[in-house]
Amino acid sequence: MSIAERLGQLRAQLPPAVTLVAVSKTQPAEALRQAYAAGQRHFGENYAQEWREKAATLADLPDLVWHFVGSLQTNKVKLLLAAEPPRAAWIHTVDRPELARELSRRAAQRGASLRVLLEVNVAREPQKAGAAPEQVPALAAQVAGLPGLELRGLMCIPPAEGDPRPHFRALRGLAAELGLPDLSMGMSGDWQAAVEEGATLVRVGTAIFGARPRRG
Repeated sequence: MSIAERLGQLRAQLPPAVTLVAVSKTQPAEALRQAYAAGQRHFGENYAQEWREKAATLADLPDLVWHFVGSLQTNKVKLLLAAEPPRAAWIHTVDRPELARELSRRAAQRGASLRVLLEVNVAREPQKAGAAPEQVPALAAQVAGLPGLELRGLMCIPPAEGDPRPHFRALRGLAAELGLPDLSMGMSGDWQAAVEEGATLVRVGTAIFGARPRRG
């Protein structure tokens, strides 16, 4: 099945209000061009250097919207907000004040505006990034006050095993408490449940592009 066919099947099942982010990490630029030709505009990358290289290669594509969906070190922020366009428009993985401050500083320098989501470790898994749920209100207050950042919502990656719905519901409840409109949750294996639980952005990779090439 082609990328265009997979995209068509996905879009047919997604409500209009849900944004499909095609997670393209380790995929070649040609695969992104095929998705773009099929109407896809939102793409997600996990690695700052890889994103930078792809963004430069695909700079000829108008209206392409980049989402950064991987763990982000503060020293990599400069790659997302380099002096010349293109720039990442959405950052899904803000989980600590120092990262938010660096994003703000770089965005202000470039006259850019970033839409940001706070990553929440909903299941408190020690091996995963993300702020603990009880830390999120204070982090949200700090991020909301920083120039160059527009706090849009929350993001989570539930445990690989078990029912993801309780975690999606917990994230939805926390976002409601904070008055935040966007929920980035759901991937290739659980996006349907995420949509039913209120996702506004779903991050889908293999269900669009097929098996992921190994990162060289």
